[in-house]
Amino acid sequence: MINDALDQFMQTIAAAGLTPPTEILDDGKFHRFSTNGKLSHKSGWYMLHTDGIAAGAFGDWREGFTQNWCSKTDIAMTDAERLAHRERVKTMQRQREDDLAQRQQSAAADALQRWTVATPCNEHDYLHRKGIQPHGAKTEGDKLLIPMRDTAAKVHSLQTIAPDGTKMFMSGGRVKGCYFSIGKPKGALIVCEGFATGASIHECTDHAVAIAFNAGNLEAVALALRSKYPTLKIIIAADDDHQTPGNPGMTKATSAAQASGAALAVPVFEVAA
Repeated sequence: MINDALDQFMQTIAAAGLTPPTEILDDGKFHRFSTNGKLSHKSGWYMLHTDGIAAGAFGDWREGFTQNWCSKTDIAMTDAERLAHRERVKTMQRQREDDLAQRQQSAAADALQRWTVATPCNEHDYLHRKGIQPHGAKTEGDKLLIPMRDTAAKVHSLQTIAPDGTKMFMSGGRVKGCYFSIGKPKGALIVCEGFATGASIHECTDHAVAIAFNAGNLEAVALALRSKYPTLKIIIAADDDHQTPGNPGMTKATSAAQASGAALAVPVFEVAA
């Protein structure tokens, strides 16, 4: 029975689009794993109980994704089982929230320290290749360092960009609602995904830009900025991921625009004759 529950739990993680860990521990504690198979990307987490009715939860801190799992459907439970299960879910949620708060607090302190001692950037291979300016970015060794701030300008985490363009977030750092700003709003503010895209937009338009770092964070950033600037024109600049199933760039940008009352700008590609 326990092995069946472990297999079902692992299959559910895989069905959610995450690479499951090679081993599942059913001790009810938090465990972290790589969601994409790369050992350095341990943004995944899970917790599982197999005593009583097997139940657990898993997710990805970086994407803000969470999913609960139970080996027995709600309708198949007795009243007593249903009550016990709901209490267990509440307990797991509290554990997740406590763990997340501790991780983010620790990461924010580390991020601020690293950002404070980093070197102001004048040039970098990535910037040269993209043809953009640093716009306040710094360097740490050979990597470009981009701070991730909230609307109060508090540094919560960092993104590093290697000379070859490889991007990494700090482990445990808050992503949701955090962004990097370029310029001051003068009539409009453009929200986009990546640093190079944001820098290029600012240099071409002179509009202020907020870089959300990934498609999944566009809506949280747009809503935070709408709260800060209730009357400002906000434009979501979408990435067109037409070669990716579901086109997350367009899908997430459209959702962000609708949620925040922003305009939507989409790229137009020239079609070869």
